[in-house]
Amino acid sequence: MTARLDLLAHGASPATRAARFPDDEALEASAVGALEALSGRLRSYDRVLTAPARASRGTAAALGLDAVVEAALGDCDYGRWRGLASADVAGREPDGFAAWLADPAAAPHGGESIVVLIERVGAWLAELSARDGRTLAVTHASVVRAAIASVLGGGPSVFWRIDVAPLTLARLSGRERRWNLVALGPLGGQS
Repeated sequence: MTARLDLLAHGASPATRAARFPDDEALEASAVGALEALSGRLRSYDRVLTAPARASRGTAAALGLDAVVEAALGDCDYGRWRGLASADVAGREPDGFAAWLADPAAAPHGGESIVVLIERVGAWLAELSARDGRTLAVTHASVVRAAIASVLGGGPSVFWRIDVAPLTLARLSGRERRWNLVALGPLGGQS
């Protein structure tokens, strides 16, 4: 029994364009148009899941997909930094911001650490590996990075070394609680 999982980072939102910690925002209008142009070009899936956030749900909807909300696909909890520009946080809380970037176990914002995020996503992947068939999960860049870090066994130190732009697609193949990274690239370049 082989599970196949495509993780899609949602389209651009105002927060992604402004280098802000995400809050629950809708997609930019330009992202909706780009997604609508890709509608119908994706492979078929046995199940389509989406993170609860509006940007994730909007990405699935613009692609013409009927997705089920999956709480485990939720973005990293950035606590009191939600909605703030990273430059502003670095200016207001330089020690906390530096600790967060350097120590994956740190959560100076009062939310979720990178370690906890990777553990949460890893547990969800382990559960999903028991499901045969193809799954598409529309989620956040942080969740895609956490999944790749978990799959490759690189631990939290590799999290910041994985670039995931809006509409990046990570293709995984899994069996017996073990996943492999098959492909990583922009949505339009995947088949």
